[in-house]
Amino acid sequence: MSAVVTTSCPDLELIARGKVRDLYRVDANSLLFVATDRISAFDVIMNNGITNKGKLLTEISIFWFSFLKDVLPNHLITANFDEMPDKVKQYRGQLEGRSMLVKSLRVLPIESIVRGYITGSAWSEYKKKGTVCDIALPTGMQESEAFPEPLWTPSTKAEIGDHDENIHPSKAAAIIGEKHAAEMEKISIELYTKARDYAKEHGIIIADTKFEFGVDENDTLYLIDEVLTPDSSRFWPASSYKVGAGQDSFDKQYLRNYLDSIGFDKSTGITLPEDVVSKTMTKYQEAYKLLTGKEPQI
Repeated sequence: MSAVVTTSCPDLELIARGKVRDLYRVDANSLLFVATDRISAFDVIMNNGITNKGKLLTEISIFWFSFLKDVLPNHLITANFDEMPDKVKQYRGQLEGRSMLVKSLRVLPIESIVRGYITGSAWSEYKKKGTVCDIALPTGMQESEAFPEPLWTPSTKAEIGDHDENIHPSKAAAIIGEKHAAEMEKISIELYTKARDYAKEHGIIIADTKFEFGVDENDTLYLIDEVLTPDSSRFWPASSYKVGAGQDSFDKQYLRNYLDSIGFDKSTGITLPEDVVSKTMTKYQEAYKLLTGKEPQI
């Protein structure tokens, strides 16, 4: 079986192809989110995909949508392919297991990032300036240390090929309005905290994650897109966690590390070696099994 790196559904209106997802309009009220097997790193899409990654990401998102629905409603209508409209079902071979029928909402153009631990670009900035997204932090923090409280560090949503830009939380209000910015910050930290506590009990530290939100015609906020997947989060094994160094991970940090090791130019996609593809998928499967207690159905 080969990776599904792009979908072709002529009877559905293609709205967009993102770094991982293909998005189709089904009717006036609903969209189809399709998780392909594309993988990106440093905002660059690689030439080859990871077979069945999209199906696994979909299963993880469905798990978290259910777990977090008491904190905030989400956009999921169904992921059961037998419940999809007929014009979607005709593409069963391409789409089954990797598709979610979702409410059509107005997307708020902010990536809502919550950081529980200092790592990655946050650690790099802190070493230089003692801040993260220009938020002042206590002196003397060590790499991978937990923040005193989770930080909300939003970023702008970039077009494909561009890079998301981290911004100070105060700047989010200028983009989406004060009401939505305040609500997004509060809800994002609530979502992260509930997921963090659950994951820690199941052997995973969620170091940071990215949420996305949309609003309906009544201005009601919904959780949308993917949720707490290895593509949108840093997952660390709790068993080997140690402050003061980088961590092993269940996410695409393995891929990023490989790309750094070969001097990747962070602008042009490459074809990944088979062992890198295989090891990346294995890490995603390990995360799914720890979180859900189940074997992936792929």
